[in-house]
Amino acid sequence: MYPLGISDTNLVFPHPAGSIRVKTEIVVMDNCTSQHIIFGNDYLNIYGIDINNDKDRYFTIGENKRQKFTFANMPKQISIVASKNDTYKQEFVSTQPVEAQINPSLSPKMRNELIDVFYTYNNAFATDNEPL
Repeated sequence: MYPLGISDTNLVFPHPAGSIRVKTEIVVMDNCTSQHIIFGNDYLNIYGIDINNDKDRYFTIGENKRQKFTFANMPKQISIVASKNDTYKQEFVSTQPVEAQINPSLSPKMRNELIDVFYTYNNAFATDNEPL
């Protein structure tokens, strides 16, 4: 499994007494699909969410057990949308490591991981504009 990116997302569960907004961090992985999103017990207890796995999967919120919310089938693949960070990273990759002497015996995956480290911690390295 290889992480492609992290998305900060607010999931909103509608409810007559007031919608529940749960801030989540979703990690998108290469060659990895998931049929379910799992919440910790803390969120379930705080908001009174009950998940039922009968013949039909649904959840209820709070004391109103008559109003059932069904789980929609998740798509098999999630399309990845390039963000501004991806643009900055592409610019960094095409300009910054040009003078770096990266060992040519590294596999492409290892080289990309090394460049990811350069990008993530770019403030730790000297550049023409910001020498040590």
